[in-house]
Amino acid sequence: MNNATKWQSLADKALNGERLTIDEGLAVLEADHDDVLSLMHAAFQVRKFFFGKKVKLNMIINAKSGLCPEDCGYCSQSIVSTAPVKKYSLLDKETLLAGAREAMARKAGTYCIVAAGKGPTDKELDQVAEAVKEIRDTMPLKICACLGILKNDQAERLAEAGVHRYNHNLNTSKANYPSITTTHTYDQRVETIEKVKSRGMSPCSGVIIGMGETNVEIVEMAHALRELDADSIPINFLNAIPGTPLEHAGRTPPMQALKVLALFRFVCPSKEIRVAGGREVNLRSLQPLSLYAANSLFVGDYLTTEGQDVSSDHSIIEDLGFEIELNAL
Repeated sequence: MNNATKWQSLADKALNGERLTIDEGLAVLEADHDDVLSLMHAAFQVRKFFFGKKVKLNMIINAKSGLCPEDCGYCSQSIVSTAPVKKYSLLDKETLLAGAREAMARKAGTYCIVAAGKGPTDKELDQVAEAVKEIRDTMPLKICACLGILKNDQAERLAEAGVHRYNHNLNTSKANYPSITTTHTYDQRVETIEKVKSRGMSPCSGVIIGMGETNVEIVEMAHALRELDADSIPINFLNAIPGTPLEHAGRTPPMQALKVLALFRFVCPSKEIRVAGGREVNLRSLQPLSLYAANSLFVGDYLTTEGQDVSSDHSIIEDLGFEIELNAL
């Protein structure tokens, strides 16, 4: 079969609920650049079946910055980073509420409260829960929390407060994990996602591409998230920050980034695939093409790096003939 037919066969397989093999996943990642348009067309057939032409927007607030005891090599807020980032403890309720109002102004349907650290203290968790309750009472927003590793009772309390979704990324493959961080394990991340699911919150977990993983490991990461049944999968592309252990890592070429997004759409066909951190500096001018596989974006700034102007994201969606989906998780 020709390559266009091969990619369409993978789309058909995904639509039928069949799992891609490792070799099929590798074929996507190793496709010739000349095949990328036909590959994205096939991925779009799957994306369109489950999500039409709608795009979900998410906005992050960095609720606690630069005080993290973890040694994650990609992160400017970690204890081993010398990057000049802001350092502050958990933001007060009014600031978190103001962030929620800004999310609505940006047409985001989901507001993501993110705090650096291994896990929240009970006091921090109470602060977040109080803000979440008020947001739920006053604004038509979905709330995602990302506070690190959770204890059983903490997951329960967040669910009771009204948190819709909890994010805890796998980040990389299990085999590559010790080269990225040593202060917690891959299995601890999986355990937190399972706790979230058991408390009725929607699980969000994704990856960071460009941290020394092999193509086989990227395929394994996609399969791991399929096994976890993550509802939302943010695909980050490393934005190497000076002062971090990974500061000299190269960027993912735009065409390769598109292949990664197509792979995750085929492996996790019905799930929200979000083009997340690093999209501006890795995908560059090819950002619009990402939405033929992905159906979600972060708008505005990330944790310690800037995003592009929100109006540019709105224009991309409009120019593609797509539609922003409000208030959907």
